[in-house]
Amino acid sequence: MENKPIVEVQQVSMKFNLASEKFDSFKEYFIKTLKKQISYNEFWALNDISFSLEKGDSLGLIGLNGSGKSTMLKIIAGVLKPTKGNVIVRGNVAPLIELGAGFDYDLTAGENIYLNGAILGYSKEQMNEYYDDIVEFSELKDFMNIPVKNFSSGMISRLAFAIATIGQPDILIVDEVLSVGDFHFQTKCEARIRKMKEAGTTILFVSHSIDQVQSLCSKVVWLEKGQTENDGRCYGSRRNLQTIISRWKI
Repeated sequence: MENKPIVEVQQVSMKFNLASEKFDSFKEYFIKTLKKQISYNEFWALNDISFSLEKGDSLGLIGLNGSGKSTMLKIIAGVLKPTKGNVIVRGNVAPLIELGAGFDYDLTAGENIYLNGAILGYSKEQMNEYYDDIVEFSELKDFMNIPVKNFSSGMISRLAFAIATIGQPDILIVDEVLSVGDFHFQTKCEARIRKMKEAGTTILFVSHSIDQVQSLCSKVVWLEKGQTENDGRCYGSRRNLQTIISRWKI
């Protein structure tokens, strides 16, 4: 039986309609919307993107701000539906796309562990088993009974990462999460990602850190203004990987 890629991105394009003018208030925007007085400009965040990943691959999406990296990850995670093209995902996905996404900020950290576990498809019994590991990895034991709305961005990052990386997901999506927090915790996160990769998890990774991309990724796709550079090839060999990253640094 032929092994199919775990992720297939097939000629994906994504269009957003952006208002052509700015509004001073939501009320103004709402009234003009009702009166159909707003014109929109088309913005193509992605244009005809194609690539595929095999099980166990680790792909770095690189490019400048606004190049379409985060939009691509959200489409693969199922958060956004592409305007054109298709994405086929064969396996369960653990997304770390936006810090605190899925958190109820009025609930405590402990309560949010169970809430996010349910969102990821885990039962209460499974979360009972994972709970101590999440608390230990996040290093937030003394803050479990405090509402998340009182957390710093670094604390939210710790909790979100610890929850998303429980178990062994087929696909882990990480978007700039490792840029938040201290060096010690970033090192812990990189070590856990590397361990998951060795166990067969496929990694999709966005970072502006060249060192992180080189350390964690076996393939790279370079996005530029919503399009792939160099025909959208995945650079898999060490030599090609070094070449594309050195060009990205310029």
